[in-house]
Amino acid sequence: MYVAVGQFAVTPDWEANAQQCISLMGQAASKGASLLVLPEALLARDDNDPDLSVKSAQPLNGGFLRCLLEESARNRLTTIFTIHVPSTQGRAVNTLVVLREGAIVETYAKLHLYDAFSIQESRLVDPGTQIPPLIDVDGIKLGLMTCYDLRFPEMALSLALAGAEVLVLPAAWVRGALKEHHWATLLTARALDTTCYVVAAGECGNKNIGQSRIIDPLGVTVAAAAEVPALVMAEIDPGRIALARGQLPVLRNRRFAPPQLL
Repeated sequence: MYVAVGQFAVTPDWEANAQQCISLMGQAASKGASLLVLPEALLARDDNDPDLSVKSAQPLNGGFLRCLLEESARNRLTTIFTIHVPSTQGRAVNTLVVLREGAIVETYAKLHLYDAFSIQESRLVDPGTQIPPLIDVDGIKLGLMTCYDLRFPEMALSLALAGAEVLVLPAAWVRGALKEHHWATLLTARALDTTCYVVAAGECGNKNIGQSRIIDPLGVTVAAAAEVPALVMAEIDPGRIALARGQLPVLRNRRFAPPQLL
């Protein structure tokens, strides 16, 4: 199975962002990808207004998703990203959405909100309440995560123990001292913790790092982007997963149950 990761700089205009997503979806499908992972919070972003993503929140039947669903209906590509969906007045849920063949096949409300490094996502965003179910793409099981979830190894481990072979992560990883190092280290660590592929899309622009990556179950980066808009691809090889789990049976050798997330 071939997977693609697309990154771009989200603008304040949701229609322009939708067209960018549609372009990446078309490119990924034309290149034979079965899965496309896009970044986090795709509706709108403005360097001068950190609340714009929430202010621009749309329901799942809003204009942004209608545009992407129309493109999704043209092929069998599975596309994953997050948008903000309104909850109560002035608040939203950071919602991961999975599209396939013109339908929403799964959603996941981000569990771990980014209350760190002087940012407080929970000020306007409501957390999710449950680990998402696995999804199947071409017979391969995918576990769903979003951005800050990456820093919580028990979540990745819970998904792997449930049967995940690939961990998917839309993100908007904020620039800062050592942050690029954290991103690369944590993505590799989660691959090695779980012997899963990790497919991570990072939003780029002035405040976020980009640096989308696809990492194999033995911690090898098999595809990567820099800080500019890009579409990268790699093959997910079930044989590589079996090899990693044979050589490094950490899921079988564990002596402790994972801690409860909620």
